[in-house]
Amino acid sequence: MATSVTPAVPAAPSAYVLGVDSGGSGLRVALGRVGTSGPLSTVLCAKPVRTGTGGIDAGHLLEQVLPAARELLRQAGPSAADGAGTGGVAALAIGAAGMATLGDRLRAELPGALADALGVRRVALAADAVTAYAGAVGQRPGAVVAGGTGMIALGTDLKEWRRADGWGHLLGDSGGGAWIGRAGLDAAMRAHDGRRGGSPALLERLRAVFGPAEELPGLLYPRSDRPAVLASFAPEVAACAGADAIAAGILRQAAGHVAEAAAAVCPTTAGTDGTREATGEVALTGGLFRMGEPLLAPVREELALLAPGARVTSPEGDPLTGALRIAQALASDELRLPLHPTMLFVPREGPAGRRG
Repeated sequence: MATSVTPAVPAAPSAYVLGVDSGGSGLRVALGRVGTSGPLSTVLCAKPVRTGTGGIDAGHLLEQVLPAARELLRQAGPSAADGAGTGGVAALAIGAAGMATLGDRLRAELPGALADALGVRRVALAADAVTAYAGAVGQRPGAVVAGGTGMIALGTDLKEWRRADGWGHLLGDSGGGAWIGRAGLDAAMRAHDGRRGGSPALLERLRAVFGPAEELPGLLYPRSDRPAVLASFAPEVAACAGADAIAAGILRQAAGHVAEAAAAVCPTTAGTDGTREATGEVALTGGLFRMGEPLLAPVREELALLAPGARVTSPEGDPLTGALRIAQALASDELRLPLHPTMLFVPREGPAGRRG
């Protein structure tokens, strides 16, 4: 069952909020105000938060967030640092990769720890796809496709969340960077062997990036970061797509997977014939789409076929912006994104600030 926050006096526009974006490459913390768009200042923590058998390590996350938050508050002035008055910390939102499936310790430990350490009473813990959505779309109905090494689509009609893919490189992430890179390397190895579907252009790029083709398995298979290594070849596929039909076909297939995921999560309305039609905006965010038109053009074409009522838009902001937006909305009692036990968790605040 989703939780909710009991009604309280909305924070003043001058009150401070904190947003946190925790991902595979590190952690970022931003300070903002309830009534001001965007961050006032940010701190980058280079170490990714550890994940173990118990899920995401709450203690390791706090070891990085608390010093960064205190430094941001110290720089902002005494009213922020002591958490008092209209300048105090009104709300904090954390978006973390793996929150939905590995965030039990975070949900159990962070609200109380953050209240004790920073005096913040309103806390939201979100999956990174949710903060990506909030940053890209805001609090409007729509959908977001977050593409990087992996790929996940998330949409909402502001009543519930709908998710497609994001299942990792072995079970899904179809159309993401690792998927494209693997398909490109497969086409290169086919050219090396003389099999159908091979691309001499991609074989040339494989040799330039990794060395002799026959040595690639020994370089790839022992690596613990295989998805990232595969994804590193995706830009080579995009670079070849203009002159190589095999590379262009890989991007077309990837675009089809992206469009399928987006169409699956778009809000829908009833059509004239009683069927449901996908509507609203679809924001494309993440490093995958920095490939530009070689990927974006077929994505728009595929989405027009699968969800003609939807429109592709550019993201308004990144996941850190999304975390700040959630914190601002929480502080002002204007959070309209649907709560969910694992996707967007907001602990109840009971009598005398006790949490449930």
